[in-house]
Amino acid sequence: MPVWRVRDFHSDDLDQAIRIWDQSREGVEPVFSAAEVVGMAQAGHPAMVAVVQDDVVGMAAAKVEGERAWLALFALDERWRNRGIGSALLGELEKKLRTQGVHRIASLVPEGASGAKAMSNSGYRPRTDLTYFEKVEELDPADVDMLEHLGGSLIPAGRWDELAGMQREKDIIERRVVLPITHSEQAERHGVLPPKAIVLFGPPGTGKTSFAKAVASRLHWPFVELFPSRLAADSPDGLAASLRESFAQLEELDDVVLFIDEVEEIAGTRSSPSAGPAHGVTNELLKLIPGFREHDHRLLVCATNAVHSLDPAFLRPGRFDYLIPVGPPDPPARRAVWSRYLGPAREHVDVDQLVERSEFFTPADIEFAARQGAQAAFERDVLHQSGEPATTEDYLRAIADARPTLSAEAITEFERDIDIYTRL
Repeated sequence: MPVWRVRDFHSDDLDQAIRIWDQSREGVEPVFSAAEVVGMAQAGHPAMVAVVQDDVVGMAAAKVEGERAWLALFALDERWRNRGIGSALLGELEKKLRTQGVHRIASLVPEGASGAKAMSNSGYRPRTDLTYFEKVEELDPADVDMLEHLGGSLIPAGRWDELAGMQREKDIIERRVVLPITHSEQAERHGVLPPKAIVLFGPPGTGKTSFAKAVASRLHWPFVELFPSRLAADSPDGLAASLRESFAQLEELDDVVLFIDEVEEIAGTRSSPSAGPAHGVTNELLKLIPGFREHDHRLLVCATNAVHSLDPAFLRPGRFDYLIPVGPPDPPARRAVWSRYLGPAREHVDVDQLVERSEFFTPADIEFAARQGAQAAFERDVLHQSGEPATTEDYLRAIADARPTLSAEAITEFERDIDIYTRL
């Protein structure tokens, strides 16, 4: 007689079942979590355990979906492997599944996982022609609803690494903003407070919005953008009331990167004779920022093309931790942006010439010129069957035909703003 036996899972087995699940991980996160497996068993889905006296040494659990069952857990205590327990455990589970009308049993396991041998011995065959896709929703359902209501989203991971060039700005934002938030315990040990609000300023098209989204991606926080023009249209009580309501709704999210572009529309100098109705909400915004700063896992990012037009009270320390310039791409940054958008064509193109001739180009301008150069080569190939890739001349013509966003005057004004307003 074997010293072990197989029986149904009991609620008293919970602690030992979690220990078995822990062993099954073997450095790789299983497809089904411990909570899911236990939830299935407690909900009546088939689950069996192998026991030696009173000790659980193995467990198999499945989730039934019509004629198919998913093997959610199949694990053995490492001390009791290669004794036939796994095959017996699996066999008993299969009997129970057959009584429930299951004709197909499927399992997703990491390569070399424990129990794979028992499955192979029991007639299971690996499918190598499949690719497993998974999307993990990181938000609670209530947060998802609120995020959709606010027009926000979760920015896919990797957006930070996709920022081509702009290394100077990336370094500053990484050290001043990202690191204190992602390493909060070390920051506290050194008396460094994670930032709660920053301003990105610089000429249009230099990537301020891209940086805000990349920070949200880097932090794995939801990204919400408030549009001043839309706020004014959404509320019959005016822009100030709409702004107040939006900030109140943001309280429902556990963490968030809130982005306001062209913030000068609602935070312009109050003493300016040209101040329009929208600038009347500056006082309201000044009241809302301190309340926003009281919460952890919140970051307000405001962007402006005209930092000199913002109200001085809006910019003072205590409201915004840093005022960070985001300028036009320098030659190394332009090279990185060109290389990204040229793709395979960069092997046939003199990138140095393109960098030199695109001095006042923003990243968006470079992307447009790269597309125009590629379009010219494509049309030539289709019409004349040339089979030739895009050339340096194709891209130089695209540069010559383009209207760059920046000018010498805009750069001069930006450099003056850097001297006056930068706070790092």
